Amino acid sequence: MMGAAGVPRASHGGRLRLTRRGRLVVTILLLLLVATAAAILSPASRAADPGAGAPADRAGAAGPPDGSGAGAPEIVVVQPGDSLWSVAERHRPERDPAVVVEELRRLNGLGSAPLQVGQRLILPMVR
Repeated sequence: MMGAAGVPRASHGGRLRLTRRGRLVVTILLLLLVATAAAILSPASRAADPGAGAPADRAGAAGPPDGSGAGAPEIVVVQPGDSLWSVAERHRPERDPAVVVEELRRLNGLGSAPLQVGQRLILPMVR
C-alpha cells in the first residue's frame, strides 16, 4: 500500500520476517528454554550418593558362597513370609539383627512398606 506521500506503508496483516541474526537469536532462546525446562524437570543427579540407585542397578551375581564378602554384593530373593528381620537373622546370624535391618533399608532404599515376594535385596557385607 502506498501512503499519501508515495511512501510504502507497513502492512500489519503479513507474517513476521526475521533476518538471519534474528532467526539465530530466536533459535538460541528456544534451545535455552528447552534446556532450562529439562534441568528443572529431570530428577536430581545421584553422583553425590552412588549407593542410592535401585538394587537392580547395582546387583550382580550373588556373592561368594564362603560368605567372605569379597566380589559382587550378595543378593537374596524375598520368600513368602519374609520380613527384614527374618532375612537379617537368616543371612547374617552373627550380627545384631536391628543393625542389619537398618543396613538393608539403607542399601535397598526401603521405607516402611512390606517386602514383596520375589523382591531382590542386597545384603550388607559380612564384617
